[in-house]
Amino acid sequence: MKNLTFCPKCGQETLQWDHISKFSCSHCDFVLFHNTAAAVAVIIQCENEIFFTVRNQEPGKGKLDLPGGFSDPKESAEETCARELDEELELKIDIRKLKYLGSRPNIYPYKNVDYNTMDLFFLYKVEEKFEIQLEESEISAGTWIAISEIEIDKIAFESQKDFIKNNLEKFQ
Repeated sequence: MKNLTFCPKCGQETLQWDHISKFSCSHCDFVLFHNTAAAVAVIIQCENEIFFTVRNQEPGKGKLDLPGGFSDPKESAEETCARELDEELELKIDIRKLKYLGSRPNIYPYKNVDYNTMDLFFLYKVEEKFEIQLEESEISAGTWIAISEIEIDKIAFESQKDFIKNNLEKFQ
């Protein structure tokens, strides 16, 4: 956040960051809140396996990730799940079959800005494994991993590591 020093209202180099969520200008009345962004992660389960993607970009390039992403304005978390699965995997889902599991805070570093996120975890069970159509700009591969063989340290994001590690027994 130290790169942001000039006030967008008055142009002075007086923009101050409170190291939590607020930018303010000491020269004029400008205030900008850098609030927590909503994001979803979908645990797609088929019997005793969970589907992971492999990230094709930073942060976490080459590491495992659950399908999902940031919520758009005026979009519910369930709608975000459906849109992200369609965009990333060309997978159409019935949002009525999503089961909310819980949330975790996370930090998503992107181009020298740390975005605080609230990651909402959903379970989506499928009867059979599906053909994977990847959005290769974001994902380099998709893989089904047996729940007993998930290696937590190969997962890209701390929120997902913590959530999966502390909830694995719920999926078995």
